[in-house]
Amino acid sequence: MTGISTKTIYAVAALHELASIQGDEVLKIKEIAARASVPQNFLEQILLELRKQGILTSIKGARGGYKLAKNLKDVMLKDIIMILETDALSDICKTDNPALKLFWEDIKEGVSHVFDVPLSELRNYQQKANHTLNYSI
Repeated sequence: MTGISTKTIYAVAALHELASIQGDEVLKIKEIAARASVPQNFLEQILLELRKQGILTSIKGARGGYKLAKNLKDVMLKDIIMILETDALSDICKTDNPALKLFWEDIKEGVSHVFDVPLSELRNYQQKANHTLNYSI
């Protein structure tokens, strides 16, 4: 079990931007990258993987781009981590000691629970950020 990588952080930033579009609108990779402050070449790999896993859908052509395939309330942070992090929440106990196996299993379960948050929560954080930014004396 490792920390959250830049790849996952960028994925959440891209999903946050895609959540802001309406209806049948799509965003091109270039637009998502600019809005989310993510390197475009790295973002291409991330979006491709999220599309393969059914989180995103893509439209080809001049007016093409990406959009969410699922509502953000149905996508958990844990889902994104499991898609993008190769060893996240994997078996971290490298011993045959039964006490240590139980200990690490409990830790893994606790960490998994922490990440069991729907990405729709991003809207609440956006509202908090807007409130903070709009505060004036």
